[in-house]
Amino acid sequence: MASLAVNKDNFEAEVLKSEVPVLVDFWASWCGPCRMLGPIVEEISEERSDIKVCKVDVDANQDLAAKYGVMSIPFVALFKGGEVAKSSVGAVPKSELLALLD
Repeated sequence: MASLAVNKDNFEAEVLKSEVPVLVDFWASWCGPCRMLGPIVEEISEERSDIKVCKVDVDANQDLAAKYGVMSIPFVALFKGGEVAKSSVGAVPKSELLALLD
C-alpha cells in the first residue's frame, strides 16, 4: 500500500486512532536527506501490509511537527496506540527503519 499524506485534519484518524502501527515520515520538499529517505519509506509501505505508512510535510504542518518535537528532518516515528513508540532522525539505511518496526 502506498504511503498516505496526512495533515492536521486527518492525523488523528489516520495515525493516532489507527488499529495497526503507523510509521510517520516528517519531511520537506527542500530537504536533501528527506529526498534520499523518501524512496526507502515508499518501499517499506509497499512491502509491509502489517503497518500503515504516512508522510507529514513539515512546512505545511508546522503545528504537528512542533507537537511531536521534530527539530531535524527527516524524522521518522513509529506510532503505536496513539503514542510515539520509537523514532529515528536523519537519512538512515532501510535496515534501521525496519528495526523501528520490531
